[in-house]
Amino acid sequence: MADAVFYDGESARRRTVSVKITPSSLDLHEGPDWIASWPAADIRRRDAPDGILRLTREEAHSLARLDIADAETQSAIRLLCLHLDDAVHREKTGRILFWSAAAALSILLCVFFLLPILAERLTPLIPASYERRLGTAVDNQIRTIFSGKICKDPRGLAALETLVAQLRGAQDLPADIDVAVLESKVPNAIALPGGRIYLFKALLDEAESADEIAGVLAHEIGHAAHRDGLRKLIQAGGTSYLLGLLLGDVTGGGAIVVVSRYLVDSAYSRDAEMAADDFAGRSMTALGRPAHPMALLLKRIEDKLGEDDDGNDFKIPAFLSTHPVTDQRLKALEKQVPSRPGAPLLSDEQWRSLKEICKTT
Repeated sequence: MADAVFYDGESARRRTVSVKITPSSLDLHEGPDWIASWPAADIRRRDAPDGILRLTREEAHSLARLDIADAETQSAIRLLCLHLDDAVHREKTGRILFWSAAAALSILLCVFFLLPILAERLTPLIPASYERRLGTAVDNQIRTIFSGKICKDPRGLAALETLVAQLRGAQDLPADIDVAVLESKVPNAIALPGGRIYLFKALLDEAESADEIAGVLAHEIGHAAHRDGLRKLIQAGGTSYLLGLLLGDVTGGGAIVVVSRYLVDSAYSRDAEMAADDFAGRSMTALGRPAHPMALLLKRIEDKLGEDDDGNDFKIPAFLSTHPVTDQRLKALEKQVPSRPGAPLLSDEQWRSLKEICKTT
C-alpha cells in the first residue's frame, strides 16, 4: 500500500488515497472505504511534474487522475501496466476534435451564409425610431474614430442644404436624411443607420463639380433609403458575437466600435452597391443631370494611386476600398443620361461656398 493523490474528475476535491497493487489492477482506498479498481490494461500515463507519476484510466472521466510520488510504487506500476505509454483517450480525443471542428465550421457557415439572410429578413421588421437610436450610437463612435469635427460654415451649410433638398425631392425617400460634412483627411462618404450621411472633407476637396458630389450623395442616400447601414449593422453585430463564441470572447466589449469600423471599412454587397448606383442614377437624371460624374471623381482619385515624390506608396482611399469603381459600374452610370438637361444644381458661388464649408473664421 502507498499513498497517492486522487481526483475523480467530477469535482475539484483533492483526495488522499491508498493504492494497492494487485496482479491485474490498482485498487484505490480512502481510509477504510474502497473507491475504485483500475484494471492494469486500462491505465495510461499523463504528463506531470518531475518526480510524479500521473495516471489516468481509459473510459474514465477525462479529468480523472492519480498522482503517485513514491518511487518504489512507481517502479512497480511500470512493471504491471504494460500499456502505460499508449495514447490516452484516443477515441474520446478524436470525437472531441471532430465535434470541435464541426462547431467551428457551423459558426463560420452562419457568419458567411446565414447571417446575411437573417439580416435581410430582420431589417424591414425594425422600426425606424429604433434604427435612429442605433445610428446615434454608431455616429458617436464614427466621430471619435476620425477625431473630426462637423463643418459648419453658414454659407457652406446653405449650399449643402440646397443640394440635398434637390436630391431629396428627386425621389420619394422613406427615411429622414441628414447630411453633414466631416473634417477628415480620408476621402470617403458613408451612410449610417437612421439616415445620417457623412461627406468627408477630403472627398469634397477632390471634387471638381457639384454634379460629382451630388452623385456621391445620391448614392449614399440610396444606401440610407434601402436601409443598407442597418442591414450591415445587424450582420456585423451577429458576426462579432459568433466569432466571440469561436474565439472564446462573448463579453461583447467594444462591440459598437468594431461595428462602427466595419461600417467604414467593409464594402456593401454587390447587389447593394448596384441598387445604390441605380438610385443615384435615377435621382440625377430626374434633376436633368448626368449620373456618371460620381464615377469620374472616383476614377480620378484612383488614378492618383502610385508613389509620391519620396517613393512612398499611397494608401488606397477608404471610399475606393468600400466603393470599388469597376468598368461595369462605370458603364452602367454612363448609360443613365437625362432626357433633357436641367439647370445646374448649384451656382458657381454656392459651389465655392460648399468647397469652403470647413473654413474657420
